[in-house]
Amino acid sequence: MVRFPGVWQRRSLASFFHLKGKTKPARLLRTEHKEAVCMLNSLQHGGSVPDRLQGESSHPELQLHATRTFLQRAGLTLDELDHLNAIHVAGTKGKGSTCAFTEKILRNYGFRTGFYSSPHLVQVRERIRINGEPISKELFTKYFWQVYEQLDATKDSHGGAVPSYFLFLTILAFHVFLQEKVDFAVIEVGIGGAYDCTNVIRKPWVCGVSSLGIDHTNLLGDTIEEIAWQKAGIFKPGVPAFTVKQPKGSMTVLQERAKEMECPLFVCPDLEMYQVPSGSLRLGLEGQHQLSNASLALQLSFSWLRQRHLHESHLPTVETTVLSQAPAFQLSPLMVKGLEDTRWPGRTHTLRRGPVTYFLDGAHTTHSMRACVRWFSKATTQQERLAEGSVVRVLLFNATGERDCAALLRPLTPCHFDFAVFCPNIAETGALSSADQHNSSMTVEKMLTRCLDNQRSWQNLSEGEETLGAKLCKVGRLPLVAEPRNDTLVFPCILSALQWISQGRDPVLASLGKPIIPMHPSITAKAQPLREAAGIHVLITGSLHLVGGVLKHLDPSLAT
Repeated sequence: MVRFPGVWQRRSLASFFHLKGKTKPARLLRTEHKEAVCMLNSLQHGGSVPDRLQGESSHPELQLHATRTFLQRAGLTLDELDHLNAIHVAGTKGKGSTCAFTEKILRNYGFRTGFYSSPHLVQVRERIRINGEPISKELFTKYFWQVYEQLDATKDSHGGAVPSYFLFLTILAFHVFLQEKVDFAVIEVGIGGAYDCTNVIRKPWVCGVSSLGIDHTNLLGDTIEEIAWQKAGIFKPGVPAFTVKQPKGSMTVLQERAKEMECPLFVCPDLEMYQVPSGSLRLGLEGQHQLSNASLALQLSFSWLRQRHLHESHLPTVETTVLSQAPAFQLSPLMVKGLEDTRWPGRTHTLRRGPVTYFLDGAHTTHSMRACVRWFSKATTQQERLAEGSVVRVLLFNATGERDCAALLRPLTPCHFDFAVFCPNIAETGALSSADQHNSSMTVEKMLTRCLDNQRSWQNLSEGEETLGAKLCKVGRLPLVAEPRNDTLVFPCILSALQWISQGRDPVLASLGKPIIPMHPSITAKAQPLREAAGIHVLITGSLHLVGGVLKHLDPSLAT
């Protein structure tokens, strides 16, 4: 890894940019890209960020003020952001999937699209997309150092202040979209909405709020009403806003915020209410919970197209008071194809590799974990019925931050996993670990300690489940069946966990030529059922960062 003496080391433009009329060698570009990513990582909390900026998390209202200041220092104006024709989306669950559906639908209409999302799975460039694809290493490097140099040149007159990791990326995304002249930008909120740094957007064309739930309570509040207040903070005067069906308390807050902001608020209809030109509608993303995300995406897309005067509509005029029901409409072939062709890796995502099938979902709230379990159970039940032999179920789990791991693990216990495997969000140990997935806010020791805590939580939950099952069997309420193995293991990195789970039976993983990490004979012996099974079903969940580390190994195309 490239080491830097300070968090904001000044660099000469001449050492990073193309010389006029010349193209850099590929090796030099790779070096400069890695340096850009390492410099970006130095802005993560826990590094050398000044204490007064670290304290912004306890005063979230300062975030917007800081964002405006850094925008100005980077040479961007709010007037310029008004021309992004933005679609702004907040929510607890499904906002990324909603954005992916929306971007794909409108891209089918021939528009040049920008898409800003978080977090990334494998490479940081995934957060900033042009026409659905992560920007190239060349463009990332070029635009990164442009923004960096602008901020660096003004830091002395601002007390040496530097932006946080997410704030820098937000400014970089705005800069990229303006320079690349996109027709519109889909902007996914980071955390919350009211004080999220993406909320410097003053004039979006349309706003959306996906499903709400309890998450990031240290920043957003402990109740669903407090969280709804934060999410509705992206509403703007006169700008149409759409949401899905929400719990009563949160819906009331959304209505009140819409009334205060004087913006029309619509509730999306069920997906089955839309008229499909021919045949049935199939979504590119699996899972029952994607139905509401798709409906929200259709309303956002349709609203954007109507404002662009590119979609004829014979829908009745809706009188908007405090809250209105958004009418369903007939889907155009481009909308249908957009929904069908949407891909959003790491969310209800299935990968088959020989006898090993991976089910990846970055669920990290109790509500999204229950949705993940429904999807996994439905997907595996049919496959296991058709299997010619035994199928072993494996859970690969990690959770980060201050989340209640026991609450996340509890919905998983009915899945009857034969093995529960825990590891930190470290793709692999040693020098080969990717800079894009580096996290300076957590030490390896803390991450491993958290894995051991997760393992203990799972064991406690499993023991309770087994005890209850034994009692029910005794009184005849359950058939007496063989107890699941429920063995638990902790590994130091994702690669070691995958190598143990797959036992060399994943042809893609085996073909990568990664060195086999030595394991204790007792750990190797535990894997006998994995070597003998007709199939291995692996659920990877609890963290998008974990899912990203897994995909780095299982889908090499994402790491190029």
